[in-house]
Amino acid sequence: MLWAYLCLYFAGYLKRNKGLKTGYTRKVFHFLIFSSAVLVQSVWGTPILCLFGGMTTLVVFYAVFRGEGHPLYEAMAREKDTPHRTHYIIVPYFATLLGGLTSNILFGGVAIVGYLVAGLADAIAEPVGTRFGRHTYRVPSFRRVRSTRSLEGSASVFLACLPAIALGVLLCPELALTSGSLLTVPLLAAACTVLEAVSPHGWDNATMQIMPAFLASIIFSINVA
Repeated sequence: MLWAYLCLYFAGYLKRNKGLKTGYTRKVFHFLIFSSAVLVQSVWGTPILCLFGGMTTLVVFYAVFRGEGHPLYEAMAREKDTPHRTHYIIVPYFATLLGGLTSNILFGGVAIVGYLVAGLADAIAEPVGTRFGRHTYRVPSFRRVRSTRSLEGSASVFLACLPAIALGVLLCPELALTSGSLLTVPLLAAACTVLEAVSPHGWDNATMQIMPAFLASIIFSINVA
């Protein structure tokens, strides 16, 4: 719980003291938590990962309880999501938990591939879009909030998916990269990029964990290879 708090506190510090936009600070927290999840599951397994998820949930709910103006809240709440800023903290976090639990239940340790894709590729898209996004497109939203992504952000998702998928496969004893399966990494990265582009606003944290883990369990399985 202390580690999750420090991660969010650091993101809040960057926004309040360094003037970073929420598009950056939100993803700093996102990246730190997903990276921590990879480490926790790799070293201690799913039970301790669930404990870590529970403690992180308490930290996020504490930030929501403190509300607007508090550094922990402002580190995650996008201004463009007004008047549903809290909704788009809770829903993406719920989607993260849902994606992680579903991946673990269905694919076991291969869930790490999903953590890395969501933690690295999805995390890089918003900062790149915030800084370089010029060619935007609308994405589905369950709330009356105009949600857009950018082609520049989507391109960054594809590029970040390449090392994320490869690293995930290397970390999973159940998977292996062969000369044949290695060629499918760009195809899987492209599929993840399209999935991120069409996922409803706030729900890509779930889809970007489940689908990469599912595809990796098929493509890179040692039994299949």
